Amino acid sequence: MGTAVGGERSVPRYVQIADEIVQQIRAGVLKPGDMVPSESELVDRYGVSGGTIRKAMVEVRASGLVETRHGKGSIVKDRPPVRHRSSDRFRRSLRQGGKAAYLAESEQSGATAKVSVLYIGPMEAPEDAARRLGVPAGTQVLARRRLYFRNGTPVETATSYLPWDVVKEIPELFAENPGGGGIYARLEDHGHEFAEFAETLQARPASKAEASELALSPGAPVVHLIREARTTEGLVVEVCDTLMAADQFVFEYRIPAAD
Repeated sequence: MGTAVGGERSVPRYVQIADEIVQQIRAGVLKPGDMVPSESELVDRYGVSGGTIRKAMVEVRASGLVETRHGKGSIVKDRPPVRHRSSDRFRRSLRQGGKAAYLAESEQSGATAKVSVLYIGPMEAPEDAARRLGVPAGTQVLARRRLYFRNGTPVETATSYLPWDVVKEIPELFAENPGGGGIYARLEDHGHEFAEFAETLQARPASKAEASELALSPGAPVVHLIREARTTEGLVVEVCDTLMAADQFVFEYRIPAAD
């Protein structure tokens, strides 16, 4: 590797190529849905080896602006992020207006949202969910597993675990569409008034199965979020285990400075 004037190291060629491709995407030269030129095309264009181009594409994929499809190459994403407003996304006024949080957020970002229900029914509570619900591991709970889409692309999976004693008298929670405002509105309709929602987030690479389900490149970053919905009586009536494509979500937090 050469050195620049003054003894500073020059920018590696693969980084320069990656930066140029990223700038083409951001400038709209490469538009959402366009294929990034193939390795052979980039080798001819830049006059470098295939290894240099492969290293450049690692950098481009790390930008989150493209996704790799097996056998097809890299494609520019059409996936502007949803903004998670954690301080207000579960406002009662939204539920009363008939909007669940994800649908309201997608609408605000100008995206077309869709929710596919994968499973609704009884399940033995996993250890972590059981601990958070305050029941023994293996206790029967109601599980609701969903796959969320934005503009036709999967961006999030979520599984809600709800205590059986709480939900058994609420038939809407066993339906694919629980009605306006989602499951939180139905729980409140039946006297479970919410006091707070507590969320824990962890960023990590996606497993192979997770990457496949969310149409991500292998090892792409995801955000694992677990939420507890707690009532004014101190009862956790839902634990939601969520996995999100990290490039799809921006989290905003408002933290009070006063006691």
